[in-house]
Amino acid sequence: MLTVYSTTWCGYCNRLKKMLDREGIDYAEVNIEEDESAADLVMRVNGGNRTVPTVVFPNGAALTNPSIDQVKQALAA
Repeated sequence: MLTVYSTTWCGYCNRLKKMLDREGIDYAEVNIEEDESAADLVMRVNGGNRTVPTVVFPNGAALTNPSIDQVKQALAA
């Protein structure tokens, strides 16, 4: 299952989650403003930046602000 690291106010996060829902792709959501260890993970993946949405795949790979097509391609690989 995917993990989507996000915030409540992020428009890009909300858009991606709506597209994942529409495509029937299951994911767990983690709000980095409520979970400091999640914020640390996002910063490690993004060169010290708290950039969301950051998506982490079951194999440990991560994408930052991906399109739904990028997510689908990564899942198919």
